[in-house]
Amino acid sequence: MRIGGEKPLERVQMHEVAKAAGVAIGTLYRYFPSKVHLFTAVMAAQVDRFGEGVGPPPPGTDPEDAVADLLVAASRTLMAQPLLSASMLHAANSANVATVVDTAKIDTTFQEIVLLAIGIEVPTAQDVRLVRLLMQCWYGVLQMSLNGRASMADVESDIRMACRLLLAPRSNASG
Repeated sequence: MRIGGEKPLERVQMHEVAKAAGVAIGTLYRYFPSKVHLFTAVMAAQVDRFGEGVGPPPPGTDPEDAVADLLVAASRTLMAQPLLSASMLHAANSANVATVVDTAKIDTTFQEIVLLAIGIEVPTAQDVRLVRLLMQCWYGVLQMSLNGRASMADVESDIRMACRLLLAPRSNASG
């Protein structure tokens, strides 16, 4: 997605994307009716990659720390391509789940990854809610950084605090 890394979402033209991909514009529109569909699909693929190799936390590792490490690593990956990442986040956050199927895929995959990383096999309704809040918090922290309002050090600190605060009341918490 070279073009997405060179221009903000509002400047990306579907004709340019089709040309760069070597496909007819009609073919591109058949699979991705809009830039929102396209960039949400790219975000869904990125979230899938974040989940590769994720498992329950190793013995002696705090589940909150395991999730924080995962999200910090994902943030670093996204921050390496700020224009593309800003476009993906904007598209995913503005996409309607009823018309852009990858929106639900992102939410479901993110939930599965975090639940796996904290070692919860059968989540309670509260666990799901906590993970959803963590995802929303992470998106906000990323957006602040992409807009130049937070450094990577701030991003890491904020993510670690969010994980500690939001995941502490989970169903498998010790204590």
